[in-house]
Amino acid sequence: MIVDRYDAVDLCGLIPGLRLEMEPELAELDRLLDDDVVFNWVKLDLSRRYPNSGIRGRHCTPVEVILRMLVVRRLYNWSYEQTERNVSDSLVLRQFCRLYLEPAPDDTTLIRWARLIGSETLQVLNERTVDLAKTLKVTRGRKLRTDGTVVETNVRYPTDSGLLADGVKVLSRLMRRAKTVVDDGLEAVRDLFRDRSRSAKRLARSITETTRRRGPEGEALRKDAYKRLLEVAGSSLRQAGNVCKLLEEKATGLRKELERYKGLLHRVVKQTKQRVLQGESVPATEKLVSIFEPRTAIIRRGKAGRETEYGHKVWLDEVDGGLVSAYRVLGGNAADVEQLGPAITHHKRLFGKPPELVAADRRVYSAGNERMAQEAGIKWVCLPRPGHKSLARETRERQRWFRSGMRYRAGVEGRISVMKRRGYLARCRDKGREGFDRWVGWGVLTSNLSTIARAVAVR
Repeated sequence: MIVDRYDAVDLCGLIPGLRLEMEPELAELDRLLDDDVVFNWVKLDLSRRYPNSGIRGRHCTPVEVILRMLVVRRLYNWSYEQTERNVSDSLVLRQFCRLYLEPAPDDTTLIRWARLIGSETLQVLNERTVDLAKTLKVTRGRKLRTDGTVVETNVRYPTDSGLLADGVKVLSRLMRRAKTVVDDGLEAVRDLFRDRSRSAKRLARSITETTRRRGPEGEALRKDAYKRLLEVAGSSLRQAGNVCKLLEEKATGLRKELERYKGLLHRVVKQTKQRVLQGESVPATEKLVSIFEPRTAIIRRGKAGRETEYGHKVWLDEVDGGLVSAYRVLGGNAADVEQLGPAITHHKRLFGKPPELVAADRRVYSAGNERMAQEAGIKWVCLPRPGHKSLARETRERQRWFRSGMRYRAGVEGRISVMKRRGYLARCRDKGREGFDRWVGWGVLTSNLSTIARAVAVR
């Protein structure tokens, strides 16, 4: 049964002479998380675990504890296991998380609860956080700067040989599970459940070794190894097809999982034949770069030292006060020029009026964007034009207000850098697209809460 909170206990009062104080930022963050709107939205999501979670069953970990421990996890960039251990060992964090003298929830318990909080809820919580910032006069929404970044998914560098080996390994593992489900008489069929993962791994390693050999001889050896690896993958696909037929009436969940990975391996086989054996390029939008994170996009932004990134593009809108007022996870390598309109529309909905100044980099510029921003009532539109500029355009961009707006725009680069270094927008450790959206949502929410707490604590 869903429980709101534990009975309050003053840990400092239990031990005479103990001085227990939170640091100023953490103390302000503690007050921010007392907001009833934030609490009720989280409670609503957690109540969906079972139909009668709100009225029946044994008492679970309180909503207040779950919310605060999830914030602490992202605030200090800890894993779930580290969060359990560190909160359990610290009297200050026990008081902050409202855990008091109760046992800390297990890391696996935290994972299960965290998955119930949807990405849409985190969007609502972030907007509520911006409302709190307006109330506390941390921001007025007079300025808006917008920019994008890439948050990487947790995948290794993609190679065709590695993807083939991963696909064979996963299918072999699933077919081992299927072996315990089908009739005993079929276990005698040797090739039906044959594990080919070791052969695939050995061939993938040999392909990596052939890359050191230059010239036609190395190319011939590499193609020969790829042909043998493709034969192993094809045999695994045929095995998986036969096992799926046996599982039609049994273990439907296992059969669906087997069919899913079978389809992914088939895509890898197809793109490997096209790229390696036929010598044809595969469009980036059609490439599969991970068996485990198939929605990962290939993004090229021309960044020095990071020409190609594997993950999802995230667009951030930041207002004065250092708050990220909105974030969007974009599909594929979406164009930057398309993001200004949604940013201004969301700002007007959130603050009730357009910003006085909007700034972005040259990839966002277009004549239509500039005209749209001016028609929306924005006084200073700072969008530098790329390429050749007319004399009138150069004169405009040399004016003091435009250069001041460009200096303000540069701050969003620093905000993104801080969020990446503190782990808010670092490589995503959650799985799947929903997990990715939650990872970004918690990162932005925690960053905003920390910014507000720090601003109020300094006063």
